[in-house]
Amino acid sequence: MIDIPYSLLLIAIMALVTQLIRFLPFAVFAKGTPAPILYLGKVLPPAIMAMLVVYCLRNISFTGASHGIPEVCAVVLVIVLHKWRHSTLLSIVGGTACYMLLVQVFG
Repeated sequence: MIDIPYSLLLIAIMALVTQLIRFLPFAVFAKGTPAPILYLGKVLPPAIMAMLVVYCLRNISFTGASHGIPEVCAVVLVIVLHKWRHSTLLSIVGGTACYMLLVQVFG
């Protein structure tokens, strides 16, 4: 059985380390200098989206039964919807619905 003082000490150390990790960036970066996290906040979302597109489209078979029609149509629809409404949710839902419908038709 674990000792209660040991458990309390363990919880206190974990809480201290958690707070230290949270406050350390504010202490390290001086006021007035932009934090590197701001740069990552700008470049990471497009990079992640590009990786997801490559991951989703990596197995398209243009010689298969559907010839890649569902994938290409869904990608085009996502681009059109996003340019038209600038809504990520609408683009994702519309592209997914289009792809699933076309897979059922051509599959």
